[in-house]
Amino acid sequence: MALWEEVLVASQGTVVVNDTTEKTVTHDAIFILEDTVFTSIKIGGVDKKSEIITTPGTAVKAGAMLRATDARKFSGVRLASGSVVLIL
Repeated sequence: MALWEEVLVASQGTVVVNDTTEKTVTHDAIFILEDTVFTSIKIGGVDKKSEIITTPGTAVKAGAMLRATDARKFSGVRLASGSVVLIL
């Protein structure tokens, strides 16, 4: 997992996800660009959305940043609506 400074400046690059197709790429953080509803947030190929978002059917507000715990990385994301930046 990248250091927090590397994540904040996106030193490894970014990917914008703004559709409902699952994007499978290893990434350190998810930055929410607009209110977004997730279909899945995967760690190690397993959906962990309900562990990361307490009310997973509700939109996460724009400006939030999500990071995995315990030095893990996200492995994929799929949106129902909204848009995010995956920080690699």
